[in-house]
Amino acid sequence: MPPTAQTVAFTTLALIAFASNSILTRLALAGRHIDAASFTLVRLVAGALTLAVLVRMRGGATRPPVQRATLAGPLALFAYMAPFSFAYLRIGAALGALVLFGTVQITMIVWGFARGERSGRRTWVGLTLAIAGLATLTLPSASRPDAFGIVLMVAAGIAWGVYSLIGRTTKEPLAANARSFLWGVPPALVLSAVRLHDASATAIGLVLAIASGAVTSALGYAAWYRALRGLTATRAAIVQLGVPVIAALGAVAILGETPNARIVFSGAAVLCGVAVGITNQRAGGPRAN
Repeated sequence: MPPTAQTVAFTTLALIAFASNSILTRLALAGRHIDAASFTLVRLVAGALTLAVLVRMRGGATRPPVQRATLAGPLALFAYMAPFSFAYLRIGAALGALVLFGTVQITMIVWGFARGERSGRRTWVGLTLAIAGLATLTLPSASRPDAFGIVLMVAAGIAWGVYSLIGRTTKEPLAANARSFLWGVPPALVLSAVRLHDASATAIGLVLAIASGAVTSALGYAAWYRALRGLTATRAAIVQLGVPVIAALGAVAILGETPNARIVFSGAAVLCGVAVGITNQRAGGPRAN
């Protein structure tokens, strides 16, 4: 059954928010308006406060007991946000979004394999094509993007994939996100203390970090979870492939980035490969967040 107009609206808002995270982060860090560790910390704090307000408005609770099960989400969220920020010191927004969401989908497909999900030839072909596309970005060449930046974004993508898989089991996703943001603050404080020698922040940098945490992360996640009510898991995975495209358009319009032929070719391979792989998944397969 086709998605309703409301589902389409919430989905569109969420995808724009996800792409905007890449734009805001790159804008803040490439312009040296704030250091990466401080950006991560402010983003988490702003997101935690915003989500806590949303949960309270719904009459929920945000203070969980400290248990292993409750710490898995926060650790995965921090493991996504920290390398995400540091990666954008080295690579562009369009490339970062491509590597991030390509890695997320590969992570979730591989997880399905490990869990014993039956997969056909199309899935293997798609997975191979997507991995080859990402690998092409790191091959020696005069036009090769920063390899360490790509590695950092791959790490962020794996962590976001894990965070998405953890989120599939929660009955209160908005409250779970609020808890993850809240408990993600302590490791971010440790990171900021370790990187204190690099600490710097302008008013613009703080505004960009707050906007990333409170608007494009917290409200973006809220819109996404609302959209998921009207999307199958396969549709939810497929529509996220639009994020790198939106991010690329924003990077060209706002940041003045010009993707070269290598990035365009690799991007096409990643997007086509992931599309081929996930369209062969069963409707009950992994849901991406």
